[in-house]
Formats: sequence, structure tokens, C-alpha cells
Amino acid sequence: MALFTGKGDDGTTKTFGCDQRISKSSAVAEALGALDEINSFLGLVKIKSKDVGSLGEKNIESLIHSLQESLFIVQAEVAGAEKRVGAEKVKELEELITLAEIELPPIKTFFISGGTELGALFDISRTIARRAERRVIKVKEEGGVNVSPNILKFLNRLSSMLYALARLTNHRSGIKESAPSYL
Repeated sequence: MALFTGKGDDGTTKTFGCDQRISKSSAVAEALGALDEINSFLGLVKIKSKDVGSLGEKNIESLIHSLQESLFIVQAEVAGAEKRVGAEKVKELEELITLAEIELPPIKTFFISGGTELGALFDISRTIARRAERRVIKVKEEGGVNVSPNILKFLNRLSSMLYALARLTNHRSGIKESAPSYL
């Protein structure tokens, strides 16, 4: 298979099961691009997460890989395929977030990103995930594709999971969270 076809040179693309071409600037194309962006960035975070430990019984590196696998299902559904993110994926994220919260000090304020390189990468991931979530919501609002409630729940929990991992990474490295001074 060639890496290019030239069919999108006019600014259009197509999705699963659709003979019609759509604009690459459409809400669906924007959502798919944002989902691809978070999935790709998580690839970098996964590499940086080698030997960082576990959350419960799940190695952080394999947890990130699992998130990437789920994002492919989200992308397929947004593109119109008969794939669905199940409620069990949302529940699994909720359980992992709860495990992280047990280990962390309670949240009392916003925190300035940074601390460790990996913590900052998780924070960037969180913001990319939020952008992807907003783009998928736009697709839902426009009604072009049937976006299941589990996709929205999964994307919302995904950013919470990434925030928990940013805090956990910094906490395990002995980094004290820094609140903004608002000066």
C-alpha cells in the first residue's frame, strides 16, 4: 500500500462506509485529527513511562498502551464504524483514578504544570485529550455521526486519568505541587 494516494489533494477525505468525500476541515475530520493527536502524543508518554511503576496491578506503560487501543476504537466510532467503547472501559478508568487518588494528597487548588518531565508530558496529554473531547462534542452537536454516551464518558475520564498520572508521577518523585500565586 502506498503512503499517499493524492485523493485528498483537493482538501477532502472519506471515512468508513462513506462513498462521499468530506472536507478535511469538517467537524468529523477535526475530531478524528484531535483523537489521532492525543493517541500519537501518548506514544511519546508511553516511551517516557518505562520503569516508572504501576498503578494497582497495571504497569503505567501498559496502561497507556491500553488507552491508545481504546482511542482507536473511539476514532473508529467517530468515523462511522460499528465499533463501540463499552461501559467497562469507563469503569476501568474510574477504578484506576480512584487508586491514584488514594496515594495522592487531596486537591485544594489548581497546580502549576511541571515538576518532572513525565509529569509535564502527562499534563500536555490531558490538555490534548480535552481538545479531542471538545471536537467530538462538536460532532455530536452537529448530528453528523451518532456519538455514543460512552465515548463522551471515556474521553472525560481519559483527561482525569492523565491528570492523576501527572500528579502521581510528580508525587512519587518527591515533587511538591505548586499552586499559582495569582499575582
